[in-house]
Amino acid sequence: MIQKNLDKWIVGAALAVAASALLPIAKSTLRPLTSSGVQGGFGLLSRVRSVIQTAREEVEDIIAEAQFERMKKQLDLDIAQLDEEDDKTPSVSH
Repeated sequence: MIQKNLDKWIVGAALAVAASALLPIAKSTLRPLTSSGVQGGFGLLSRVRSVIQTAREEVEDIIAEAQFERMKKQLDLDIAQLDEEDDKTPSVSH
């Protein structure tokens, strides 16, 4: 049992020494990666916003075209009804 505890202490001490030696290297390596990751995240966010804005404009265009077509059909129906009423009205000739 003392041997297992001694092994654990030795491994723990070796890890502490290795961590203290590797920490500055990892820190200097990870800092630029983190910075470029943040910049990439902002670039991605900008692209997503652009895509959403484009999709929104496309949907608004489709809605406006549908409303225009509906209004055009209604006007055509109204004009046809007026023409029918004119045809039914007797004309007075002198």
